[in-house]
Amino acid sequence: MERVICLAVGYVCGLLQTGYLVGEMSHVDIRKKGSGNAGTTNALRVLGWKAGILTFAGDVLKCIAAFLIVFFMYRGSDCRPLLAMYAGAGVTLGHNFPFYMNFKGGKGIAVMAGLVVVNSFWHLPASILMIPVTLAAFLLPVIATRYISAGSLAAYTVFLIEMILIGQMGWFDMESARCYELYVVLALLTLLAWYRHKENIKRLLAGTENKFGSKKKE
Repeated sequence: MERVICLAVGYVCGLLQTGYLVGEMSHVDIRKKGSGNAGTTNALRVLGWKAGILTFAGDVLKCIAAFLIVFFMYRGSDCRPLLAMYAGAGVTLGHNFPFYMNFKGGKGIAVMAGLVVVNSFWHLPASILMIPVTLAAFLLPVIATRYISAGSLAAYTVFLIEMILIGQMGWFDMESARCYELYVVLALLTLLAWYRHKENIKRLLAGTENKFGSKKKE
């Protein structure tokens, strides 16, 4: 039951569609422009830097909000990292599949950035290194190729690897079975991110993916 509650809390938080709301402030339906995605990258391309930053910040903060709610709801639990991951999964589902927008939302990358932030505090000070390592995993492919999608997928994959490593080092302070459950939940989120980027992957393989800073191909 705890897991279901955490998923529900996360889903409700994830329903805050920052990209859509930012677009509405500019009288633009972000779902009908650019890629049609309600996430940070499309907001950046369609509405500019300010909108992109606001969208990213909002999507990160809703993940942090879900984490804090679950953290204090279950402050006596011995598996808070696992419950927090379920909350993060809920945020991702709410962000990607908002029921009131015909289940058409974002791709969950900014939410993943929020997950990186909240999970970097389980074993301070060493765990804080997750933030620069994951950021580097995003930036290096983007700088080298100018493909935001490549950086996004690389960062998500590196985040999964990091979480497995720190879990195996005992930083979550949970029993092994719950650590493995956490890995499974995050692995499913990683697979979902790759699935949501399936069209980007096709374009990457074909060499037709839109590069950062260039006009979107029709």
